[in-house]
Amino acid sequence: MKPQHRCGNINNIFLHVHSNKIHPHSLRWNYTFGLGIMCLGLFVVLFLTGLFLMIYYKPDTARAYFSVKDLMFVIPSGRFVRNIHRWAGHLMIIVGFLHMARVFYTGAYKRGRAFNWNIGIILFLLILVLGFTGYLLPWDQLAYWAGTIGINIATSPAQLTDALGISSSVDIGAMVKHLLLGSDHIGNETLVRFYVWHCLLLPLVMVVFIAIHIWRIRKSGRLSRPDRVDHPKRQPESEGQTALVAIPHAFYREFAAFMFILALSVVLAFFMDAPLREPANPLVPENPAKAPWYFLSLQELVSYSAYSGGVGIPLIVLLGLFSIPHLDRENEGYGRWFGDSTGVRTTVVTATYAAICCTSILVIAIGFDLSGTWLAGGNQFLIHFINPGSLVILMFLTWSLLVYKRHQSTRLGVMALFTCFCVTIIVFTYFAWGHRGPNWDFYWEPLSWLH
Repeated sequence: MKPQHRCGNINNIFLHVHSNKIHPHSLRWNYTFGLGIMCLGLFVVLFLTGLFLMIYYKPDTARAYFSVKDLMFVIPSGRFVRNIHRWAGHLMIIVGFLHMARVFYTGAYKRGRAFNWNIGIILFLLILVLGFTGYLLPWDQLAYWAGTIGINIATSPAQLTDALGISSSVDIGAMVKHLLLGSDHIGNETLVRFYVWHCLLLPLVMVVFIAIHIWRIRKSGRLSRPDRVDHPKRQPESEGQTALVAIPHAFYREFAAFMFILALSVVLAFFMDAPLREPANPLVPENPAKAPWYFLSLQELVSYSAYSGGVGIPLIVLLGLFSIPHLDRENEGYGRWFGDSTGVRTTVVTATYAAICCTSILVIAIGFDLSGTWLAGGNQFLIHFINPGSLVILMFLTWSLLVYKRHQSTRLGVMALFTCFCVTIIVFTYFAWGHRGPNWDFYWEPLSWLH
């Protein structure tokens, strides 16, 4: 019996994570678009550029801003590396969202893949938290006040306990605030905590969950695909007859996806600098003070109801996302975009309906000034349950049930609900980014307050 070479052991370890064969359908660009590999590639880029930035960054409120300023104007290539790090972080959130949508609309969470779908949701949440913790580190005006808004959103449970009159005994908001800040206000303790989370704890947790995510793809039978695939040049064949060796076929595509996202990060970093404003000053607030763009939809919801927008609705959305594989147990639509033509029509109609509903509710809420003070002097408890956010949730749940009853398909019902979720995120983010100006006033002309 011949002894096994060391290189053979390395190959076995690699192939245990990366499948040695893959179905041609899974290699089609228009099926996965390489989004999963792009996410992994961006994480690698963020890790490497982050190591460089850690060498020069000083996690101290008296020196943090000036260490970043040195990176921008003194350290050779420091500006370029920081730009890459920032744009790669933004791209990772966008690509992660698109990857989640791709997995959903191709039904890739079915047939024993529910656990990996949940792991993917956790990874996306970790990406958001990584972005938020890194946002505060430059310690300039933009970072300080965006971080303040984000922390206020996280501590919004205090609004409910105040309305219930139980804050004296159960003050969840205060506990969350102390956990995030380390004190009663944003200061050096907050900066150190965010630095440790961003540079050490969260990346380690990400690595663990990424490894589990990739491993579960292999254990679940590689990438999802239909039971029978119509090949353009031959008759439909079984998976075993058409499986290709992953190296080099899959490797070339993975390398191309990685190089594409790296090139995009470099191009954005070359033409657009990461912002660095004046040093953080707690006495001079930003106006408008806005959360990072990926939390703007939450900030818009919070402007109507702190608890409903900051806690209630996000929890409902998360529970819905985690429940998708358990709500949709149909075998149809597995491995195909939207399942069939009915799924395409349902998605298009639902997206149109959701866009009209969100826009109409926001316009009505703004026109009648239904902000968090619209019941001032009345029962503030009602604000947490009667507000634009809760009305949107109610309308979308009703629409999802109507779709389910019409087609007798849980798949289409869940598809309608997920589409409403995606459209709502986009519409609310756009309204908060483009139409909210100083004092959170609404401007019909996008960004008109900047002129």
